[in-house]
Amino acid sequence: MNQDWIATARTLSEALPYLQRYSDAVVVVKFGGNAMGDDDAMAEFARDIVLMKQVGMNPVVCHGGGPMINDLLGKLGIESRFVRGKRVTTKETVDVVEMVLSGLVNKRIVQAINDAGGRAVGISGKDDDMMVCEADDPELGFVGRPVEMNVQIIRDLYTAGMIPVIAPVATGMADNETFNVNGDTAAGAIAGALRADRLLLLTDVAGVKNAQGEVVTQLHPDEVRAMIADGQIAGGMIPKTETALKALQDGVRAVVILDGRVPNACLLELFTEHGAGSIIRSTRPSTRPHGLRQGRSEP
Repeated sequence: MNQDWIATARTLSEALPYLQRYSDAVVVVKFGGNAMGDDDAMAEFARDIVLMKQVGMNPVVCHGGGPMINDLLGKLGIESRFVRGKRVTTKETVDVVEMVLSGLVNKRIVQAINDAGGRAVGISGKDDDMMVCEADDPELGFVGRPVEMNVQIIRDLYTAGMIPVIAPVATGMADNETFNVNGDTAAGAIAGALRADRLLLLTDVAGVKNAQGEVVTQLHPDEVRAMIADGQIAGGMIPKTETALKALQDGVRAVVILDGRVPNACLLELFTEHGAGSIIRSTRPSTRPHGLRQGRSEP
């Protein structure tokens, strides 16, 4: 008998406890990075999301689109400027951001999921006033910080068998205001409002690394704060871990920062003992040999 078939059967069998553990679970996935620009990676991500739905989970996709925004702004002759890693968004720029995120990027992901056999519906934070923002920092212009979340539309969609795909564009407190929201921030706010079982932040690195450059597979919020304070967590990982801490405070059971470039990263994280990134949760991890992480059937 072909050894690959045996390995596949064993993998499916070993996944059973995790499939049972995540039955009806809400899992918010932030999709972004280089994988968004690669057709094969997009198709693979879409298949993973469809499989998650097929086995009884409720995946919710929130996406970014920075490279696509940069590309269109460049073609229009509009300079991209960043402060502390966030895009300065003028009134002129926010219209382009909404066009790219709610149109081009959102519908591309929707189509990929539908092509994989799923039933995806694309919306933005503006729909049904799902995400209401105020200005995060006057220096950043129309960059929003969520202050009000109305997520019933998301629940309605996944209860009806749909897969929500959400563009991080939001309305403001005033009439006719549109805000660009950082994709991680939006995903964290959505996960918190849904009290999601998991928030998966897909990125272009393997996870949170310590001073020796090793990926730390399990973290408590206190450890994350200490690593930020002593500089082990720095640069672009700071906003991701801060998003994770805020999501945990809002009721998300666990947040995972993982490498979206790894094939089937979401499935490896959810359905295997080792996982695929750095998991952050408020419960202290149990001690396990050989670097094994706290089981997925545990809180």
